[in-house]
Amino acid sequence: MSKKNKPFRPKARRPRGFEDKPAELLRAERRLIEAAFSVYDLHGFEPLQTPAFEYADALGKFLPDEDRPNVGVFALQDDDEQWLSLRYDLTAPLARFVAENYDALAKPYRRYQAGSVYRNEKPGPGRFREFVQCDADSVGAAGPAADAEMIMLAADVMRAAGLKDGQYAIRVNNRKLLDGILESSGVPNTDEGAVQRLQVLRAIDKLDRLGAEGVEALLGEGREDESGDYTKGAGLNAAGIKAVLGFTTASDTDRGQTIAALETLVGTSERGMDGVKELSMIDSILTSTGFGPDRVSFDTSIVRGLGYYTGPVFEAELLADIRDKKGRPVRIGSIGGGGRYDDLVSRFRGQAVPATGFSFGVSRFLTALERMDALEQSVKPPVIICAFDRSLMGQYFKMAEELRADGIRAEVFVGSGNVTKQMKYADRRNAQVAVLMGEDELAKGEVTLKDLYLGAEMAKAIASNEEWKESRPAQETVSRDHFVAAVKAMLT
Repeated sequence: MSKKNKPFRPKARRPRGFEDKPAELLRAERRLIEAAFSVYDLHGFEPLQTPAFEYADALGKFLPDEDRPNVGVFALQDDDEQWLSLRYDLTAPLARFVAENYDALAKPYRRYQAGSVYRNEKPGPGRFREFVQCDADSVGAAGPAADAEMIMLAADVMRAAGLKDGQYAIRVNNRKLLDGILESSGVPNTDEGAVQRLQVLRAIDKLDRLGAEGVEALLGEGREDESGDYTKGAGLNAAGIKAVLGFTTASDTDRGQTIAALETLVGTSERGMDGVKELSMIDSILTSTGFGPDRVSFDTSIVRGLGYYTGPVFEAELLADIRDKKGRPVRIGSIGGGGRYDDLVSRFRGQAVPATGFSFGVSRFLTALERMDALEQSVKPPVIICAFDRSLMGQYFKMAEELRADGIRAEVFVGSGNVTKQMKYADRRNAQVAVLMGEDELAKGEVTLKDLYLGAEMAKAIASNEEWKESRPAQETVSRDHFVAAVKAMLT
C-alpha cells in the first residue's frame, strides 16, 4: 500500500491541561466528596446539579470580551449564534439558577454541589484546565449567623475527610474591617478608591514573602526588587501604612482579644465597626457550639479573595508537619475557603440578594491528604476466578455471585488465554486471591485457592522450580460448600 493510500491513524494524545484519572484517584475523589456531602446533608442543605455550559453573559466577572469570546473560558456559539461557555466555577451557575427560580425557592436557598469546572488558562504543574470543585452555599441569608454556619461546615468537612483537630485550622477575616481602616486612612470606599484598595490587598498578600519592611514599601511609594523591577505602591500616608500593618498583626489566639484590638484599629469608621460586630456575633456562635480557637481562629492577614467578598471571609489551612523526600518542610497552605458575597445574584435581578458559601478544590485537598498519609485505604482488588474449563462458566459465575453476596469483590476471567496467562492477569490486577476449579475438583466438591501475596513472599526463599512445585506455596484446597468463608479468611 502506498503512503498516499495509507489510512489515517490519529496520534493518541491527551490535551494539555486535562488529566486522565485512574481508578484509585476516582475512588479517593468520590470518598472525599461523599464525606463533604454527608456534612452538608446533616445541616439541611440540598443537592443541585447545574449544566456544564452557561450563556457567556451569565458568567459575571468572567464574561469574555465581545471580540475575544474565548479569553479565560472555553466558549462556542450555538445555532442561535449565542455564546455558550463552560462554567468557570460553580457559583456563577448557582447565581443564575437562583435568579431564574427565585420566586419558587424557599429562602434562604441552601444547596451543595460537586462537579468539574473549566478554565482556558495556560496549564502548568498542578494547574489544570479542568478540575473538580465541591461547594455549599446559602443564598438569601443575611447576617453573620449564616457566615458562622459556613465556617462550622468547613471545620466539620475537615474532620469528615479524616483530619484530626490540630491538623487543620479555619482562619477568619472580614472585608469590612480593612475597608474601614482604609476609609479612616483617607482611601474612600468608592469606585474611585477601588484601584488603591486593590494595591493594598496585593501588598498585604506578599507579607509572608517580603516581610513587614517590603510590604511597608508597597503600601507607600513602591518597591524595587532584587532584579531591578520597580512596583508602584498604593500611595498611603504614614498613618495609613501604620494602620494597615497594625491590622495585619492584630490577630490573637484568643478571638475576644482580636475583636478588642480591631475595635481600636477601625476607629470611627461605620463600615469597620460593622465588621467588628459581625466577627463578635460569629465568635459568640462558635463559642456556644464548641468550636474553639484550636479549630477556628480570627486572622487579619487572610486577604486572598477579599476583593471578591463583601463581608466575612475564611480559609481552611492544613497544619500538619509534612516533609518532602529530602526531609524539607512542605507548606500546603489553603485547600479551600469561602465567605460572604452579596453581589452575584443581584446582577440578574437588580435587587440585593445576600449569599455566603464554602468551596474546596477536590484534587488539591486529596494531594494534601496523601502527603499527610490521611487517605483511607483504597478498595481491595477483586478475587479472580480463573476460567480453568470454559464449559464450567456457569459454575464460575455462580461462585462470583456467592462472593459478592458476602460483600467480596469478585471477577470471573472472561478474556482468552490459558491458566498461566490468567494468573499473570491476576498479578497485574494486584489480586490477592485466585480461585481455580476444573472438572475433577467439581466432581469432588472442592475448590483450589491461591494466596498470591503470600506466594510472592515465599517465592523469594525458593531456589528452584522443583522446590517450588514440591512446596506448592500459599495454596490450599477447600470444600466448595465453604469456599466463601475460606476466601474471606485468606483475605483477612
